[in-house]
Amino acid sequence: MSKDEKNTPNLRPLADKVLIRPLGDEELGTTSPSGIIIPETIEREKADRGKIVAAGPGRWDDDGEKRIPMSVKVGDVVIFQWGDKVEYGGVEYYLVSESNISAIIID
Repeated sequence: MSKDEKNTPNLRPLADKVLIRPLGDEELGTTSPSGIIIPETIEREKADRGKIVAAGPGRWDDDGEKRIPMSVKVGDVVIFQWGDKVEYGGVEYYLVSESNISAIIID
């Protein structure tokens, strides 16, 4: 069992919501995926990147007859904006709509 699996909260997002654990400085590193070295003097928004730890089943279409599947899944590292800050078990998470996820970071 991985560290993330042990620390996954017993929360299940609904519809198109995902629960994201923000990545810390040690997880973000000082080198971008493309190899660019990021100086320590540049201040980054810490809560704009995170790992999805739980995801809802997706939203219903406008007719309410068909569920639209999610484009992201548990384990994806994403860039996101806006979300409700949730603290559970002493750990901070963000509850975010899928539409507020800008990109999946692919290593």
